[in-house]
Amino acid sequence: MLREPLGTSLGQPVVIENRPGAGGNIGIQSVARAAPDGHTLLFCSSAFAANPALQPQDRPPLYDPLRDFAPITAAVTSPNAIVAHPSAQIGTLAAMLARARAEPGKLDYSSPGSGTGPHLAAEMFRRATRIELTHVPFNGAAPAMQAVLAGTVPLGFAAMPAAQSLVRTGGLIGLATTGPERWPDLPGMPTVAETVLPGFQSETWQALFAPAGTPEPVTARIAGLVTTIVRAASSEGRLRGIGFRALLNTPAEFAAQLATEVPALAALVREAGIRAD
Repeated sequence: MLREPLGTSLGQPVVIENRPGAGGNIGIQSVARAAPDGHTLLFCSSAFAANPALQPQDRPPLYDPLRDFAPITAAVTSPNAIVAHPSAQIGTLAAMLARARAEPGKLDYSSPGSGTGPHLAAEMFRRATRIELTHVPFNGAAPAMQAVLAGTVPLGFAAMPAAQSLVRTGGLIGLATTGPERWPDLPGMPTVAETVLPGFQSETWQALFAPAGTPEPVTARIAGLVTTIVRAASSEGRLRGIGFRALLNTPAEFAAQLATEVPALAALVREAGIRAD
């Protein structure tokens, strides 16, 4: 969605180089080591903010999310979804809480992996509601949702792009979303905040970064171009169709968000004893 219009605006081709592995850390570290000239950028999810805290303390840090990068913009975001297989006979979030409290630790849920956004959202939810759930991590969102769709795992926490089509078609029951308001394409699916936890919110963002030291005029220009592109995609309905909504904060706003979010996630990971798979 960004590549072609961004290249047109910059007057040069934009090449997407997918660097999978280690929960995104391979790609993140490669950009941290790149020249700060604006020609190498990082586009990744909010796992960026939590990944360093997931590593064993006796190992050198993978990267410093607050020092090794220049934030450009959190372009889009999506709520996480809590879903259930029909055979679980759990039709509402309140029913899920009742089952979990009646049978502590016996209710399983899938996630795309330990330390991912949906897993951290599940841990935040579990701690806030004081329930015990058993985490079943998978290697990615697709296998995590397939496990729930097959009834192998009764519950799932997933980002909206992975869950919305399965809820819309009736394959899974949408218990709740973790966003600030109901998802427009699933108006019958309530939010966690309006049902059991007022104020609860946890979303998975997708953001753009440059290596630390990249000149401010460069990051500001790219942020402005991305804002224009994403707003156009949002107004045309293309974002919502794939489970996202525009966020589009400025470099300064995004830096302030990270300054709060990174230590908060580190504390959550530490207190819950979460480690990367």
